[in-house]
Formats: sequence, structure tokens, C-alpha cells
Amino acid sequence: MSECVILAGGVASRLGAQAGGLPKTLVPVAGRPFADHQLTWLAEQGVEEVVYCIAYRGDQIREYVGDGSRWGLSVSYVDEGPDLRNTGGALRLAYDEGALGAHFAVLYGDAYLRLDLPDVFRTFEASSQPALMTVLRNDGRWDTSNADFDGKLVTRYSKSEGNFQWIDYGLLVLERDVVAEIPADQPSDLAELLTRLSEEGRLAGFEAKERFYEIGSPSGLAELEAFLTT
Repeated sequence: MSECVILAGGVASRLGAQAGGLPKTLVPVAGRPFADHQLTWLAEQGVEEVVYCIAYRGDQIREYVGDGSRWGLSVSYVDEGPDLRNTGGALRLAYDEGALGAHFAVLYGDAYLRLDLPDVFRTFEASSQPALMTVLRNDGRWDTSNADFDGKLVTRYSKSEGNFQWIDYGLLVLERDVVAEIPADQPSDLAELLTRLSEEGRLAGFEAKERFYEIGSPSGLAELEAFLTT
């Protein structure tokens, strides 16, 4: 049984008025709330359980997604409330509330990806590492590159500095126990954990072949609309 955590608690600040008062994951894309695209893809990839980490206007996500049964999924929620904890803090809250399985995928709530998720899980299991990052050979094409990958391990990862050719593709696989390394009860960027894991040789990698899309910006939203409607 595979599980995916969707980090969907952030404020849609870059979309501004384009978000129309909706949480980012419910912004319409090609005539459907973005969450519908993500959940449909996850179900097609064999995921059975989804944990939504919610905060900003999370009640709207609960109302739309419900228990996930319309996608053939079992959906539960971890709510940060008004005190946003960032990506790492949200995941640590899910750990503290006992919402995580032994290992699970992590997907950002604004990411539209194209890859074989069962293959990703198989690569993670074969790696014997506590974490795996999907990466794409980017060379600065779609966003700022932030990783080095040697074919098996992500050997460097940094959102702030470095001359990189690869980019975080937007999906991770983590062992539950590694989440305990994130500080409890405080805001934390998941990138801090991933950077340290890469430095310690504990971050496996999986090469994605197709470009990613994201709806976190007006330009990203327009590109995904164009892709889905042509």
C-alpha cells in the first residue's frame, strides 16, 4: 500500500488575485480544480492513501476533496491552523500526529509531474537510503538548478548557492523515521533536511525524463493550461 503526503498549506502569494480567494491547490486548471489533476494522477499511479497537510483556507480543501473516495483514495488531513510551519514543520506535525506510514511519497500541492511512481518507489527501496529526491536534468531551463546527481545519490542540494545542472523535480520518498530529524513545534523548510541528507550521503536520486509543471506563479499556471489543452 503506497501513501503520499501532499503539502498544501501555503498561501498563494505569487498568484495574487488570480487565485480568486482559493487555496492554491484548488485553483482551476483546464476547467478542473488543480487537486483533481493531482489526485487523479496519484490514483492512476497506484497510491491508495493521501495525507493532506493543510493550513491556509484548508477548510475549502476538506470540502472539495472530502474522504477521497471519488478518486478511489483514502484521504486524511493534518491541519497546521493559523501558525504556518513551512514545508518541514508541516511534515513534522504529520509525524507527531501519527499520520505517516513507514515510508511515503511527498508531493508539493502546486506540482504537476509526469513519471512512473511505482518505479520511484522501487528505486527508493533498492537504495537503502532514508530519503529519495526525484531530479531532472535542467541546466537552468525551467527554474534555478539546485542539485548534483551522480546516477545514484543526490550528492549536493542547495536552494541558495551552487553551480548545478539538476533540479528538484517536486516529489520525494521518505522513511518516517527521518522526519524525526526535523525540529518539532517550529517553522522549518524541508530543504534544510534535504541539504543535510545530501551532505551525509543519505539522499538517493531518481531521474525524471519529462519536464515538470507548477501552478505557483501566473506563468507556471499559463504553461500548464497550455499543456493540458493542446
